[in-house]
Amino acid sequence: MTKPPQSRGGGGGGGGALGRRGFAALLAAAVIALALLCLFYGAAFAPTLRSRRLPLQRRFEAVPADLALSSLPVCDARYSELIPCLDRGLHNQLRLRLNLSLMEHYERHCPPAHRRLNCLIPPPAGYRVPIRWPRSRDEVWKANIPHTHLASEKSDQRWMVVNGDKINFPGGGTHFHTGADKYIVHLAQMLNFPNGKLNNGGNIRNVLDVGCGVASFGAYLLPLDIIAMSLAPNDVHENQIQFALERGIPSTLGVLGTRRLPYPSHSFELAHCSRCRIDWLQRDGILLLEVDRVLRPGGYFVYSSPEAYAMDPINRNIWRKMSDLARRMCWQIASKEDQTVIWIKPLTNECYMKREPGTLPNMCDRDDDPDAAWNVPMKACVTPYSERVHKVKGSNLLPWPQRLTAPPPRLEELGISSNNFSDDNEIWHFRVIQYWKLMKSEIQKDSFRNVMDMNANLGGFAASLRKKDVWVMNVVPSTESGKLKIIYDRGLLGTIHNWCESFSTYPRTYDLVHAWLLFSEIEKQGCSVEDLLIEMDRIMRPQGYAIIRDKVAVINHIKKLLPAVRWDDWSSDVKPKKDALWSGDERVLIVRKKLWNQTL
Repeated sequence: MTKPPQSRGGGGGGGGALGRRGFAALLAAAVIALALLCLFYGAAFAPTLRSRRLPLQRRFEAVPADLALSSLPVCDARYSELIPCLDRGLHNQLRLRLNLSLMEHYERHCPPAHRRLNCLIPPPAGYRVPIRWPRSRDEVWKANIPHTHLASEKSDQRWMVVNGDKINFPGGGTHFHTGADKYIVHLAQMLNFPNGKLNNGGNIRNVLDVGCGVASFGAYLLPLDIIAMSLAPNDVHENQIQFALERGIPSTLGVLGTRRLPYPSHSFELAHCSRCRIDWLQRDGILLLEVDRVLRPGGYFVYSSPEAYAMDPINRNIWRKMSDLARRMCWQIASKEDQTVIWIKPLTNECYMKREPGTLPNMCDRDDDPDAAWNVPMKACVTPYSERVHKVKGSNLLPWPQRLTAPPPRLEELGISSNNFSDDNEIWHFRVIQYWKLMKSEIQKDSFRNVMDMNANLGGFAASLRKKDVWVMNVVPSTESGKLKIIYDRGLLGTIHNWCESFSTYPRTYDLVHAWLLFSEIEKQGCSVEDLLIEMDRIMRPQGYAIIRDKVAVINHIKKLLPAVRWDDWSSDVKPKKDALWSGDERVLIVRKKLWNQTL
């Protein structure tokens, strides 16, 4: 060890004392500096760093009988809109090297375990219970989403207008200033559909709207019994999806970047891009090929953009290249008028088989699974049809609403019989009736609009809600992703997800969440029940409900945590009747989340 330098003074004793005092002062200054540094970075990282682990057990049966938690910490107010897996602040903290040109910074990047939330997301100041549907389509409380820059930025396009304590939505869009309703009628007329209705007699049901803005296109499709998955990233037009969800319109955060969209092949009858600002020609057309993957046989791609009509050299060049790409993908123009072109996808493999050898894009390999869609890289190839689809010349689906309860043809790919499918429908119909009876004294007709089924199986829960004025986000766990194509074939919407991670949505999104045997499955995977409860709380609206159907030990465990997550406003705990899906040991717990703020 290096010796400290000797004092230059004459007395050895005096110099040693001075050295000790100087060292002590230096050490004290270092400690203070370190403390200030920790205080600064502690505030910077909170609450993504865990402040403490709660005394929870990993196995439910081991929970002490007297264990009950009264409270969880509340996150700082600046995190009131935090989406953990889409947190660009986290990208900087983790020093992720993301390719911005490929939109990787808008894709999911979840925090590691030691940075996950351990606090409750607070609502913004002045938060109010959302305006109920159908009024919410046209107006929301400004305090709930205190962001008004889109109103001024898009004022000429009639996206939204600030009106006192509310924000109104006139129904405009970048390429339909006069209203989405008139634009939709025009699309139907372009395709010569009966009675000027875009649903084409129920044959168009599922739509993908990419770059959707505040989802007015999807909002005005709903009266036609068309349901759109409105998709946009959390980009410079931040909060556009938050506005859409606050309005009660089906929508989700997502981006056409490097990974496949979390949907199976052949999910949508129509895809829509209205000035969505996507470079469809990049990387050998990989993004347009991803749209092709999720379009059904004979599906439409509606493209409203300057490239379709502008006569300047730059746009003409883009149009020629895009037309050539579409031709090589075997798409044909179904109609082209003014600012809009509509392509149609082939019904069979016939065109693909007639392409010249070496034509790009290539056909996808035979061993490629077109339905694999959880964290799967996109591929610049054309997805061919199965022998069944090629033979019957299409999806062979019934029109809506008959398809909701009819056994879909793709059931056989999962080894599920038509009888089992029908039995599942009947069971969930009965279960939903029982759920509503339990909540009858507490809810109104318009209490629910945005609903999530966290473990959707075949979509039976959502199908049983058809006569209620709700939409359902059907979430299929990544371990059972094949079931999602059945949900889409029924005319419903959904996504794939791993509940060991945070969901891609804003806080305070859903009025009702349903979790069937989900906590048991999460526990088997070694993931935290505590984390899942906190995540459910994040996505639930204040005064929203959770229906948790699980094993008795799980329910008993969760009941001890209700005060901590502030879900003790109202609850019901019953033993359900046995049915063919009965696990042998179940209870149903229904709870309501409190409306609270940081002062409570």
